[in-house]
Amino acid sequence: MSAINLILNILWLILGGGLMGLVWYLGGVLMAITIVGLPWARACFNIGRIILWPFGYEIRERSGEDVGTGPLGLIGNILWFIFAGVWLAIGHLVAAVGFFITIIGIPFALQHIKFVQISLFPIGKQVVAIDRD
Repeated sequence: MSAINLILNILWLILGGGLMGLVWYLGGVLMAITIVGLPWARACFNIGRIILWPFGYEIRERSGEDVGTGPLGLIGNILWFIFAGVWLAIGHLVAAVGFFITIIGIPFALQHIKFVQISLFPIGKQVVAIDRD
């Protein structure tokens, strides 16, 4: 990880990213308690991981055929979109606008824009490190 990414990640944690990540983890725990919400719990934990430390990582579609990338994943994403995804995406958009207003907050706003995609349809996505060699 580059020094710039490390500095941006530390600033991100201080400026609200740590709290946001913990909220996603709490959502994952609540989903896991319901048993029915286990697919969404896994997605919440993956999202919480990238929200806690977003710089140097990106979100990609999972390759291969499994439950998350097949028809059940599509149904899960539709249910997620209806009950949680829209609201989470709106929250990230509002935060992005708030950060875009300040010039120094633009890198953080871009991270929130990245989170809109995964907030809407988290099942079938994976978080991977960006290799910048």
